[in-house]
Amino acid sequence: MVVLYPRPALLLYDWDNTLVDGWAGITISLNTAFDAFSLAHWSVQDTRERARVSMRESFPKLFGPDWQRARDIFLTTLAAQHLQHVRPINGAAALLDAGGAWVQGLVSNKTGRFLRAEVTHLGWDRHFRTIVGAGDAHADKPDPAPILLALRQLARPVDPTIWYLGDTESDMQAARAAGITAVLVGDAAHDGGVARAAPDIHFEDTHALAAMLRLLA
Repeated sequence: MVVLYPRPALLLYDWDNTLVDGWAGITISLNTAFDAFSLAHWSVQDTRERARVSMRESFPKLFGPDWQRARDIFLTTLAAQHLQHVRPINGAAALLDAGGAWVQGLVSNKTGRFLRAEVTHLGWDRHFRTIVGAGDAHADKPDPAPILLALRQLARPVDPTIWYLGDTESDMQAARAAGITAVLVGDAAHDGGVARAAPDIHFEDTHALAAMLRLLA
């Protein structure tokens, strides 16, 4: 039996680990900064599990009072190679095509200029009416500010029929704080699992979500 959800009014997506895998480039950039501070390297899996908040929140904790130097090293390294590593997650392109029946937007904790460059690199600009990255709003997820900024840019009031689709507890927290529906894509195994994320709606993967959107279109 297929369970049909109420039709959403608008779709907002997270980026990393929801639509794309860019963790290799992020990990290389982090490890370059760690080298400068004589800190231990992270594996790609470490980055998946630990990179849950934006740089302006995480770097002061990782690098201490000189965190801005680490930020500059990270950003310089990322700028040089992130496009080489970003790859669509299996089913993501079909998901965005299925979501084309709605206005779609992107809200990520990836620095805005890198986020927009990756969208363009993949040829996905046509899918998104707004793109909000880290640093574009006055705070980053799990604060609701970037989601609320995206809705202002779309001239859309906050409404629970708006879905925010992400892969972590932080994404679900941001959606709930913004007053919209929190939709988890995947099992959140890298972030404590589905129960910890506590979504309003859960889809096993991009394929299941795309299938539902086709039914609701």
